[in-house]
Amino acid sequence: MRKDRILWVDDEIDLLQPYVLFLQGKNYEVVTANNGEDAVEICQKESFDIIFLDENMPGISGLETLARIKNIDPTVPMVMITKSEEENIMNMAIGSKIADYLTKPVNPSQILLTLKKNIHKKEIVSEHTTSVYQSEFGQIGMQINDSLTYEDWVEVYKKLVYWELELAETDSGIDEMFDMQKNEANITFAKFIKNNYQSWFEQPDKRPLISSDVFKTKIFPLLDNGEKVFMVLVDNFRFDQWKTIRELLSDFYIFNDESLYCSILPTATQYARNAIFSGLMPIQIQQMFPDLWVEEEDEEGKNLNEKDLIQTLFQRYRKNYSFSYHKINDSASCERLIEQLPRLNNNQLNVCVLNFIDMLSHARTDSKMMRELANDAKAYRSLTLSWFRHSPTYELFKSIAQQGYKVVFTTDHGTIQVDNAIKVIGDRNTNVNLRYKVGKNLSYNKKEVFEILQPAKFGLPSPNVSSAYIFALNNTFFAYPNNYNYYVSYYRNTFQHGGISLEEMLIPLIVMDPK
Repeated sequence: MRKDRILWVDDEIDLLQPYVLFLQGKNYEVVTANNGEDAVEICQKESFDIIFLDENMPGISGLETLARIKNIDPTVPMVMITKSEEENIMNMAIGSKIADYLTKPVNPSQILLTLKKNIHKKEIVSEHTTSVYQSEFGQIGMQINDSLTYEDWVEVYKKLVYWELELAETDSGIDEMFDMQKNEANITFAKFIKNNYQSWFEQPDKRPLISSDVFKTKIFPLLDNGEKVFMVLVDNFRFDQWKTIRELLSDFYIFNDESLYCSILPTATQYARNAIFSGLMPIQIQQMFPDLWVEEEDEEGKNLNEKDLIQTLFQRYRKNYSFSYHKINDSASCERLIEQLPRLNNNQLNVCVLNFIDMLSHARTDSKMMRELANDAKAYRSLTLSWFRHSPTYELFKSIAQQGYKVVFTTDHGTIQVDNAIKVIGDRNTNVNLRYKVGKNLSYNKKEVFEILQPAKFGLPSPNVSSAYIFALNNTFFAYPNNYNYYVSYYRNTFQHGGISLEEMLIPLIVMDPK
């Protein structure tokens, strides 16, 4: 087994032999040099896992040596050791991207800790994370089985996302174990929704916060309190994706309220997002504002009337607040909104819909290259982070903070990676979504779906008198029997929405104050 290699550079290296012997006893290979020139020459010929470098040496200084070695190997961790505690020396060393900074005299435990942090950190963290998750595995399993309320499920999902993100940073080898537990959670959550969803509409005062409640519960109280509010809705955005970008936003915002709310069914834009902006369930929109509701079979866009729906909501609640509405489909439209921000200052509410994540999800389905780039949830989160960091979206949030707005950050629904097809038969008027179907002649296995035979009781319109809705559960998706194998192989492992899962239904609703 290869030993980790250390280069130690110090003009008094002979006095450091006890340290060298100590490290050799810990199974490290130690190469020494007593000046910067020799160290640079050695690095041109050999590679090391870490370099300890004295700052104050005759000839070229430690900082200059550091710069030269970085040109040879930019990735090697370098630890500066110095007698000086002068702040400017520390700043120059840190600015040169050193891995650590030690002040003489150092002791063996300091050296060992530095090695663990810089060489062995990943394996130590991986081992610890794996051990802690394994010890909590049984407890989480019991929590899943004992979850009887919506609040219980919120806590389960938060814990699962926490562990998903922790384990993703390790080479733990227990991905299968976690996936099994998450799958178990989604199966049990689907049973919970089957048993309780209808009661939410029979007893609305006892239900959780759902799509149609967002404005009256989260937006109006802020406006009534005199706050200037910027609502940013990212289409098709999961809780784990929020956690991925949260650190970047923390540069500009304080998070006052980080909660989850429940998307209505179907977890699709036409239903969930229109419910948010209207404050109504879909059947109410259809009945009260038929010109603003788009039926499944209509070819026009399903979310073209959002500004008008917000206006109807304000009128019903007798709110006279000024507002603007913006839909961002590309970088150019985001940049235009940034330029407009000073002119929007007079509005009490500005609403912005960011469609990139939804576009990414659909692109991943349709593009072989995108499938390779986002082949699992971890890669999907990574693409989300890269988009946020390098697109004008990051600058948009920064600019909104500079304008002093309180921000409500949310989404309309999440998405889940599907891999298990179930057969459904429908006529040609049946909608095309893979996670829910609505039609009058649907044929399916009742045990595999959540069916709604009386849509009005669930706040849903009926395209026909005998229309029924069915929803895919967990990681399943609907496929027609004709050309079944091609259809299944094409859509397996794609990210879809519309059905019942923790990822689709329990979604972020964040209130942020600018720093």
